[in-house]
Amino acid sequence: MAAPTPASVASSVLPALDSTNAAIDASTGYRQDLKRALSLRHLLVYGMITMVPIAPMSVYGFVARQSHGMVPLVYAVGIVAMLFTALSYKHLSGVFPIAGSVYSYVQRGWHPYLGFLAGWMILADYLLVPALLYAFSASWLHGLLPDVPAWVWVLGFVGFNAGVNILGIELQAKAHFALLILELIALAIFVVFAIEFVFVLKQGTGGWSLAPFYQAQHVNAGFIATATSIAVLSFLGFDAISTLSEEVANPRKTIGNATVLSLLLLGMIFIAQTYLAALVHPDYASLDPELGFFQIGRELGGPWLYSLLLVVNIIAAGIASALAAQLAIARILYSMGRDRVLPGADFLSRVHPRLKTPVNAIALVASSSIVLASSVSEEVILKLVNFGALTAFMLLNITVFVFFYLKQKRYRNVFSYLVFPAVGLLIVAFVWSGFDRTTYLFGGSWLLIGVILGAFKYRNFNSFEPAGQATAVQDGNANQVQRT
Repeated sequence: MAAPTPASVASSVLPALDSTNAAIDASTGYRQDLKRALSLRHLLVYGMITMVPIAPMSVYGFVARQSHGMVPLVYAVGIVAMLFTALSYKHLSGVFPIAGSVYSYVQRGWHPYLGFLAGWMILADYLLVPALLYAFSASWLHGLLPDVPAWVWVLGFVGFNAGVNILGIELQAKAHFALLILELIALAIFVVFAIEFVFVLKQGTGGWSLAPFYQAQHVNAGFIATATSIAVLSFLGFDAISTLSEEVANPRKTIGNATVLSLLLLGMIFIAQTYLAALVHPDYASLDPELGFFQIGRELGGPWLYSLLLVVNIIAAGIASALAAQLAIARILYSMGRDRVLPGADFLSRVHPRLKTPVNAIALVASSSIVLASSVSEEVILKLVNFGALTAFMLLNITVFVFFYLKQKRYRNVFSYLVFPAVGLLIVAFVWSGFDRTTYLFGGSWLLIGVILGAFKYRNFNSFEPAGQATAVQDGNANQVQRT
């Protein structure tokens, strides 16, 4: 009997995959307007770009001072802390493979009105993140090139990212990959120099050290609380993968796996680079809170490495991460517009017939980013971003319990549907409770607007059941789709 050829295997797999996607589209009740062109590999790249592999570089000096130099431990705590919420995303994305992310999950798994509030709060995260990244990047570039006004850089970043977003998900996937390679090359250069500096030249600590991971005199309940607060906010962005549910093949399985894997992978990268930085420069108190990692780079390779790391971080924030964030918020706006729960629903839900992208939502995000980056302080934007994301995460974790444990009565899965989401809820609620007064003021104002807007729409919610919801949540149908 002849062995199967790659072509014959592909011919047998593709129809099955098409059948799975068709069943998923039917179960959601929505017409498939977006293009399914992504795989697990694309989602992992997207998740890494969103969270930024070199993100610790820009905050290393600050985190080092707050953690007594135990930055790797902070990120290790972050992995554990956010893993529970990532698992909640995994569970719900397997049942509701829809682009609306936490909005759709809470809407269908718990209650439509609460789903609207979850979507409204995540808008405060996703809608403002691009503006925040543009503002920071433009400010950094203006410092390097003071003759060029910051607003010029903002326009350049926004124009480039909007163009890539509009031209299609496949082009965006290629851009993500190229930008990720750039970041990893810069990181690899730092790693090589750091290893030589510590283990060959015997500088810094001169070898391995446990101090970056554990210092008995400083590790206590207060330290863990501080580390959790810092770390959770450092990992925001992993959830954006779920917004691509309608652009990936077999999303019930792929979205959840990519969410958890990207969190773990980025966590390991964060720990490795900060551990090496701590070995190179153990005297963390002498570092500038804003430029500490770049100072370490200059110590390793001179001015050129300092400049390289700084420029790549600007590209990572202003182009790579902002590009991914703009993609995510456009899908949230598209999904909420499609359900007609936001003003201008017809405008937001329009998809370009040839490019298969939510072109109007992308244009709205781009124009909003220009206005916000030019008129609102970075501090205010950052406070609202954190408040919105963590509020939505709390609703998400509760939804896992409500949907699987109460509605579906899956009592045997105590850890998956009760213990783990409860732990995720408690961790997020703890960080949420530690915000300052200004954050509560801005975040609470945004929440109040959402409550009022949702109440105005609530008469529609009484009879509103997203098309196909009944078939999407039935055990038999969901399991049948997953087995196909």
